[in-house]
Amino acid sequence: MKKTKGSDSYSHVIKYTGLFGGIQGLNILVSIVRNKLVALLLGPDGMGLISLFNSTVKLVSDSTNLGISMSAVKNISEAYDSDDSSRLNHTICIVRFWSLIVAVLGMLLMLMLSPLLSKLTFSYGGLTIHYVCLSPVVAFIAVTGGESAILKGTRHLSGLAFASVLNVMGAFLVSVPLYYLFGMSAIVPTLLLLALVQMVITLYYSLRFYPLSFSYDRILLKEGAGMVRLGVAFVMAGILGSGAEFVIRTFLNIVGSTSDVGLYNAGYMMTMTYAGLVFSAMESDYFPRLSAVGDSVLKLNETVNRQVEVTLLLISPMLVAFMISLPILLPLLYSGMFMPALGMIQVMTLALYARALTLPIEYVTLAKGDSRSYLFLEAIYDIMLVIMAYLGFSQWKLFGMGVAVTVTSILNVILVYAYSYFKYGYRMSSNVLMYMMIHIPVGCLAYAVTIFNSPLIYWGVGTMLFIVSLSSSLSILRSKTSLWNKLKERYASKFLRK
Repeated sequence: MKKTKGSDSYSHVIKYTGLFGGIQGLNILVSIVRNKLVALLLGPDGMGLISLFNSTVKLVSDSTNLGISMSAVKNISEAYDSDDSSRLNHTICIVRFWSLIVAVLGMLLMLMLSPLLSKLTFSYGGLTIHYVCLSPVVAFIAVTGGESAILKGTRHLSGLAFASVLNVMGAFLVSVPLYYLFGMSAIVPTLLLLALVQMVITLYYSLRFYPLSFSYDRILLKEGAGMVRLGVAFVMAGILGSGAEFVIRTFLNIVGSTSDVGLYNAGYMMTMTYAGLVFSAMESDYFPRLSAVGDSVLKLNETVNRQVEVTLLLISPMLVAFMISLPILLPLLYSGMFMPALGMIQVMTLALYARALTLPIEYVTLAKGDSRSYLFLEAIYDIMLVIMAYLGFSQWKLFGMGVAVTVTSILNVILVYAYSYFKYGYRMSSNVLMYMMIHIPVGCLAYAVTIFNSPLIYWGVGTMLFIVSLSSSLSILRSKTSLWNKLKERYASKFLRK
């Protein structure tokens, strides 16, 4: 039977989700081994200290990078599609010029704010010199962001993928020996070296395609102003997001302890990063397709709903398996010292169902160039998260942090859908509703199973729920795409040749 256009689109979404998800999965696999070793070497206190330094650096970086790593992709992509090499080279020159400006400004700001950041982050202060030493990291991140934008805009995604893999490998080879030899004293030098390695590797790939060529003409400031204006919304959203994480981690460090910060960070990493690898294809594949929709409400609904459907079908079985296997995964990926975070991580996993529903819809504001709406939605989410984190930790400590993230994510689904409904005419498809009715109750039941102490109920019922989730997803995806038949034909032809 001939496949419909919609079926082909399903195949496309699954193909590129698998491609970028696979790359992200490889990176995560290496990161898991690295984090495991670092956790064993430094413990929760060391992991908490790394988290505090990273969140502070990210806050300064997001506040000063002018959104170039995101907004520059649009400018470079337009120049690339024009088939005008001189225009493309000139645009790349503008991006590199502005990247250098924000790199220097960010580093200087970090230097100036080091005493204040030390007092805000640590109640006892005295770590000003640590932030001074970390100031070049802000500059390295800015340069890396500009060069990554060049690779994305010129469709050199393979180079970006290889750079990503090498960055993770480099982080492993640099950090583990240093932490083994010098312990917590190596945290600041390691963070500095990791940022430098990431910048050098990204530069290596971008300079292979587009050699370094600088021009210091004042006209570059004027020509780059449009790109900078577009990035202001990203900057503000980045400040709010990084600021929220900074406030939460600082609150945990002051009201709780550095160990609480480390445990929360481990939970956040395992859920939002490890289990969320399916979302990695959004920016690289889905966002450009959504941007090409134009003003057609019908096409917008079709594109968004199909992405939501595929994302929900792919991630749901993973979440059930992840939630049930956490008693094994947590000490395996980190150490037994991180087991106090188990309950927090299990309830936080439910937030990823909400993220699967909201993330494709949130990209509509970016595709429309509606920076005010994007900033508004991000601001409301960050404010809700901080409030819920305060209430959750005050009532139930670390478990309350997991509840806070999940409740905030559920409220965000309602907010984002209602806003998109009235603002852009988005309507959730019947398929999305049907898949929600199948998978979300299964996920809730899987969480309910984690409350039982009986191994028979825990592993028996948990395994059955995973089978139900997996079989339903495979059945739906098989009926929607031609990938299954293509895979069978490919392997059948190989078998016959042998």
